[in-house]
Amino acid sequence: MALDIEKVEMIMMDAEEKFEKSAEVFKSDLLQVRAGRANPHVLDKIRVDYYGTPSPINQVGNVSVQDGQCLVIAPWDKSLLKEIEKAIQVSEIGINPTNDGNVIRLVFPTLTEERRKEIVKQVKKMSEDAKVAVRNVRRDCLDSLKKMNKAKEMTDDEYAGFEEEIEKSVSKAVDSIEKATAEKEKELLTV
Repeated sequence: MALDIEKVEMIMMDAEEKFEKSAEVFKSDLLQVRAGRANPHVLDKIRVDYYGTPSPINQVGNVSVQDGQCLVIAPWDKSLLKEIEKAIQVSEIGINPTNDGNVIRLVFPTLTEERRKEIVKQVKKMSEDAKVAVRNVRRDCLDSLKKMNKAKEMTDDEYAGFEEEIEKSVSKAVDSIEKATAEKEKELLTV
């Protein structure tokens, strides 16, 4: 039976996309980890009720960094001040908002060395979870290729070649995750 190249290419492309997606999701999650400096990305997952629609804070006002330790949120509609303040308080970012009637200020306290080390552990766990996701995609892809091999839709040599390609893609994704982890650790441990 001849090798169905289209089927194999679909399996390989799907796996490649999932490897890249796993690394990208991990990197975007890293942006939301607080590193002691004011970072607007810590607000990315917080939603505010904007006329019945849950909206990200950056879509209902301007978010700017002031002096490296303070975020200033200036909503376009002043009636949202209380709503934004409440959303930040119930979120788990660990910062209390200050509302002066015009803007909301979030002052980021400097992190203690102990807290920095805790966050590094959290980042390492996130990194390991991302690597597990990549390995799960590899397993699924190789399972699909093994089924084709067992059904005699491809030779053992062809299977080995595809397996090698998958391993290269896995290594690339894991390297990307490890590099991002190392950069975040360095950022966290730099005072």
